[in-house]
Amino acid sequence: MTTIKDSVHDHIEVEGAAEALLDTPEMQRLRRIKQLGTVQLVYPSANHTRFEHSLGVYHLASRALSHLGIEGDAAAHIEAAALLHDVGHGPYSHNIESVTHRHTGKYHDDVEELVARGTVGETLDAEGLDPERVAALVEGDGEFGQLVSGELDVDRMDYLVRDAHHTGVPYGTIDHERLIRELTFVDGELVLAEGNVQTAESLLLARALMNPTVYQHHVARISKAMLRQASERLLAEPDIDAHELRRMDDYDLLVALRLNPSTAEFAERLATRDLYKRAVWAELPNVPDDIIDAEHDAIADFERDIAAAADVDPESVILDVPSRPSMTESSSRVMVNGEMRQLERESPLVGALRTAQEQQWRLGVYAPRDETERVGRAAANVLGLDISGALVAEVRSGLNATLDEFE
Repeated sequence: MTTIKDSVHDHIEVEGAAEALLDTPEMQRLRRIKQLGTVQLVYPSANHTRFEHSLGVYHLASRALSHLGIEGDAAAHIEAAALLHDVGHGPYSHNIESVTHRHTGKYHDDVEELVARGTVGETLDAEGLDPERVAALVEGDGEFGQLVSGELDVDRMDYLVRDAHHTGVPYGTIDHERLIRELTFVDGELVLAEGNVQTAESLLLARALMNPTVYQHHVARISKAMLRQASERLLAEPDIDAHELRRMDDYDLLVALRLNPSTAEFAERLATRDLYKRAVWAELPNVPDDIIDAEHDAIADFERDIAAAADVDPESVILDVPSRPSMTESSSRVMVNGEMRQLERESPLVGALRTAQEQQWRLGVYAPRDETERVGRAAANVLGLDISGALVAEVRSGLNATLDEFE
């Protein structure tokens, strides 16, 4: 058994197959991938890694298994999946996942190849575990996969608490001990036991509050968008492909960006926090549906059209269109009067939080500081935005300077 001191869960005891997996190159790589990617440019203490988070998920999975009375072979497979659940992450975590997915068709939880081959596969085999079964659990398949990837999974429980701890933002604080204690299976579904509507609401509320404050903070979004743009250009070069990029760590990617002439400027801006600024910041009702639902190629065309209309270099324009608001946690299942029900049916908070989420949604157009006014005007025209409901750089320049305080 190995005992590890953790900043969130105090002491974590790792044993069995999980202990053997700790020192595999695939797991150690996660030490070099920041949990929150570029969010550290907003919250300097947010330097925690996917390795720490993976240990936390393993710890909470072990606690949940003990509570649920799951032992032996099933428990060993679940614990291995919990520890390995993020082994497929690319550099900067989720920041460039949309880029690598478009080229490879794989998300970070598509880990079958990773766990079946190399040191991880050898270790699982040596410990008597089935790599395919572990990979399926990582993807959330089957009854027990819900513990690793689902609406009430231990992944969510750890990252909310851990992200809140390392950013210093208190909104992610949840009673994960109670959540684990109240988990149960009913007809093959992972649910919270009777009397836990408020417990489920706490998870939903924490995620809803962390989203605008941390995950979708405008500086984090700008830096993520710049990193995606740079990664796209890197993949356009002949010396690297998306499969190779997907296996890099944060440092590998930054070096690759610095060494490539087409991405060196982006690398320097990210390294020195010389970020683009908001030329447009538009609310959901003021953005046409065809813009919101545009695919990657269409967005690239809009960027070129905006640059041409503003008479700036095409590299000076980044159009950032978030996906439509969604709230998967609202489908969490809770026992009420002996009946399994979805949280959205029982909680009046769900509707209010959905409304808040829609009101917080913003389309962003970013450009270098000295080009934001021209780009803002051009973007509003090209995208057909309702100017009355969009914060455009030309208007922002006359507002109180506190708008730019944290940019």
